[in-house]
Formats: sequence, C-alpha cells, structure tokens
Amino acid sequence: MSARILVVDDDPDIVQFVRVNLELEGFEVDTANDGHEAMRSALTGAPDVVVLDVMMPGMDGLNVLRRLRSHPAAANTSIILLTANALPEDRVTCLDLGADDYITKPFDINELVARVKAVLRRTKALRDVSPLTGLPGNFRIATELEARIDSGNEFALVYADLDNFKAYNDHYGFMRGDQVIKFTAHALLEAAATLGDASSFVGHIGGDDFVAVILPDQAEQFCNAAISVFDNGVLDYYETADALRGYIEVTDRRGERHAFPVVSISLGVATNTHRDITSQWQASAIAVEMKEHAKRVSGSSFEIDRRMM
Repeated sequence: MSARILVVDDDPDIVQFVRVNLELEGFEVDTANDGHEAMRSALTGAPDVVVLDVMMPGMDGLNVLRRLRSHPAAANTSIILLTANALPEDRVTCLDLGADDYITKPFDINELVARVKAVLRRTKALRDVSPLTGLPGNFRIATELEARIDSGNEFALVYADLDNFKAYNDHYGFMRGDQVIKFTAHALLEAAATLGDASSFVGHIGGDDFVAVILPDQAEQFCNAAISVFDNGVLDYYETADALRGYIEVTDRRGERHAFPVVSISLGVATNTHRDITSQWQASAIAVEMKEHAKRVSGSSFEIDRRMM
C-alpha cells in the first residue's frame, strides 16, 4: 500500500500544487483547508504524514500540532510543518512541539517530496525496531532471512527463548521482566561480537523470543558464548535470597506454591549446510524444533540440526 499524506493549507492553490505532485510520486493524498478540518481528517483518516501549514486563520498549525501530539490516535503520525518564519527560534519551537521536520515558504516542491520520503523512511525504520531492546523486528528479520536464502550461501538461523521466564515475570513483575529481556539481547549481541563477522544479525521477535542469523561454522561458538554471558549475569536480576536458593516460589490460582529454577536460555539452530532450506518458514520451523529439543535439558542449552534431510 502507498503511504497516505494529509496536506493542510488555507491557500487552495498550494494545496492543489502539493497534492498533484505527491500523487505523481504514488502517494494517496487527502487535503484540508483549516485547522479544524485538519484535526478531523487526521484523526479519522490515519495519515502516515501530515504536511501542515503554520499560518492559518482560526486554529493555526502549531495548535493543530499540539493537539495531534497529545491525542493517542495521532501521537505517532509524522508531521512536516510549512512555515514562513525562517528564524532559528521559530524552527526550534516547531521541533520542540513535536514536528518531525519543517520546510520554509516559499519552498521547492522537489525538496518537499524528498522530505516526505525521508520522514517515511525514518518512520518505517523506527517501527521495525523493538522499543525495548532496540533490535530489528519481524519485518527486518524476514528480510534478512530471505536475503540469505536467495543468495544461495550457507547460513544458520538461531532461535532463542527463555525458560521459566513467565514464573519470573509473575514473581517479580513485568518491569523487572523487561530488564531480563534487555539483558538477553545484550547476551546475544555479545555472543555475535565474539564471531568477528560484520554480517552477523540479531533480531527480537517479541517477548522473550530472539533470533540470530550467522555463519553455520560459527553456530556452536555463538551458542556457547550466549549461554556463558547469560548464565554469568542472570542472577543479578534476582533477590539475594532467591539467587542463593537457586529458585523462586510462585503461587498458582488454587493457592498452591511451585518452585521454579533460575531463568535459563535455550537455543535451536537450523542450517542449510546438510540440506536445502528454501523459505524463511522452513528455516524457522526447523529452528523452533531444535529449540524445543534444547528445552528438554535442564538449564541453558542448545541444539543444532545436523540431519541430512
């Protein structure tokens, strides 16, 4: 789908000029001629970018910007301001209020189109990054896997998740659970750094699920390094008494208490060294299967698929 752009200006000639040029670039364009119409359109039409004139009668662009930034339905919408004020303090005010970019009037239409595309690129990149770990998300993971498969070169997909993490979350709360998730990302990045290979990729699927895409002959080294970093640091996220005891106690809905060991990490590895892998779905299914085998072992462990078919 093409991006949807809302153009807001009280000058109909400017609105028409910008609309036509953006549509020629393949964008879907809605228009508004004042601040109140802009608010209605932005909150109901879900635009990807609002190109918003500052100087309008009634509700001006800065008030529209303030209201959009405070409304949950539009808080993340990208906004480019059109302003006749070229003074640095005016531009700083625009950015401080939450504008993603600005362009001064009179403007070059090619520059405006370029700025719209740049904002969309930044927004797309940010949306595909885990806000908790800063690691690439599902879209970039899929893109990375497909690129490795299409290249015909050998690769290994590592699927990692945590054991006993739900019990930890229930016992300590999600805020401390988030810290363990961030620590897991750190452990995997540290493991990737030991490989000395710039092509190594680590992504965060969500929750306590992670992947890495590396070279097959480095899979064992990667898994051992990840386990070492994780096991050496995870007790820092436990209360001293729980760490010394080696488990936590969690009460279930029936009031029964259960003991859960310290959180550990399990990793499953799929490679195309011994058999063809033709899709990301096949690679992920094999890696998940290997991860389930690793989970049968107490504590942190990994399993590498070495089957010929």
